[in-house]
Amino acid sequence: MLLELAGVEVRYGAIRALQGISLGVDEGELVALIGSNGAGKSTTLRTISGLLRPSHGTITFDGADITRTSSDQIVARGISHCPEGRRIFGGLTVAENLRLGAVSRPRSDSAAIGEDLATVLELFPVLKERLDQAGGTLSGGEQQMLAIGRALMARPRLLLLDEPSLGLAPLMVERIFATIAELKRTGRTILLVEQNVHQAFEVADRAYVLETGRVTLEGAADVLRHDPKVEQSYLGAGGIAVVS
Repeated sequence: MLLELAGVEVRYGAIRALQGISLGVDEGELVALIGSNGAGKSTTLRTISGLLRPSHGTITFDGADITRTSSDQIVARGISHCPEGRRIFGGLTVAENLRLGAVSRPRSDSAAIGEDLATVLELFPVLKERLDQAGGTLSGGEQQMLAIGRALMARPRLLLLDEPSLGLAPLMVERIFATIAELKRTGRTILLVEQNVHQAFEVADRAYVLETGRVTLEGAADVLRHDPKVEQSYLGAGGIAVVS
């Protein structure tokens, strides 16, 4: 198992946002986290990437305990986080945003960084046409492509994707998920948080259902999508998870 969380608890003051969750991701696997708004999905990703500290439990990556590791060291170890809301640098060009994704890599890696940039531009050809354009002038879908591309520039062993379809038009959602499927096909390991449960189940190998900071269901995506509780709570209204 490449990533394992065991009994992880996270607090915001007196509020227990994560209440002892345990989950794992095998190398080469795409695992989805689904749940209503406020269930703890984004908190889980932020905790894995070192932006939040657990009060209890452990996080293990590639056999090493990273529970107290700093976020920059976590990136250097091979975990890259594409956050909800994209968080690109609007005043920087597309090329500058992408190169910032490789900031944790040594200067001696310049040839490989160039190769990775070419790969990202092959995945997202529209970015190649806009390399000198300010990131803030891109459409929402193009900014999401840029955010994913920036995360890939770190050459991660584990890619954390937080709500990649949020706020996008249906056609752009299809394009983003086609790219995620391609990343999976090429062997990327991905932990995906996604409000569009139909799309998440289309690409995922396994899934976990979070409710109020707890894992309530887990299993193969093809099995969970037919679970009565999942169908009733998450696969209505186009498969968009909402607060029940």
